[in-house]
Amino acid sequence: MRLRLAAMAALTAVLLLPGAALGAGAEFDPSEEFKLEPWISIELGPLDMSINKAVLYLFLAMVICIAMGLVIRGGLKMRPTRAQNVVEMAYEFAENQIARPTLTEKVYSKYFPYIATLFLFILVSNLISFIPLPVGHTSWIGPIPDLGLYAATANINVTLALTVVTFLVYNYEGVKAHGVGGYLKTLVPEAPRAIQPVIFVIEVLSQILRLVSLSVRLFANLLAGHLLIIMAAGFMVLLGNFAGLLALPVGVFFWIFEWLLVAGLQAFIFAMLSGIYIGFAVESSH
Repeated sequence: MRLRLAAMAALTAVLLLPGAALGAGAEFDPSEEFKLEPWISIELGPLDMSINKAVLYLFLAMVICIAMGLVIRGGLKMRPTRAQNVVEMAYEFAENQIARPTLTEKVYSKYFPYIATLFLFILVSNLISFIPLPVGHTSWIGPIPDLGLYAATANINVTLALTVVTFLVYNYEGVKAHGVGGYLKTLVPEAPRAIQPVIFVIEVLSQILRLVSLSVRLFANLLAGHLLIIMAAGFMVLLGNFAGLLALPVGVFFWIFEWLLVAGLQAFIFAMLSGIYIGFAVESSH
């Protein structure tokens, strides 16, 4: 009976967790699941351009987003296919729920493609991160590949890069709309002259802290979700008995919760805030 329970726990862990099904006597280390070992080493001076599983997930998200675009480019049909329905729903959501409420008419036509692409790319990246793929930190477990879960958006370098693009875009549009001096003046609301310098410093700091808040929010939520799944499945593997199986519904709950709610919600928040920052930057006053 004990052997059967251990086998069930190990099988469930393979489906839920990257690299959770470990060989006999191996030590389970959750940190290994987020370690990026280079598959193809490419170093250009101080830059490490190596191909690893984070690059693979980014590439998969890019391919899926491009494929969605090709569905539209290929022509919309009066009797839409399932793929066309999905693309239309995503497009309408990005337009009506994100871009229209945040972008002003001055910049809507220019930045709607950026906001929509940002939303779809993060959404797809988040969703595929909960699909088991052969990307575990061990190559094979017996006769099967080491299936694993990994999120490119659980890497701070990825989320920070996306945030930097938004930061540069909205500041560029603000300077373009008001000029350097005029844009700086928009950072100071109407207030007694004595406290305006203090307000200006606080506002500048808040602008810089957007780099932290926007990137860390997405990174932390995806990292926390994957860690919860890892710990639940790892608990099953390490105990290998009925007590370990009690963690099964916990792991399944977090997997469903993250996939159905957190993945889409975080993509929505990131794209929404990016739109707000861009639209707000070109307004006459803050």
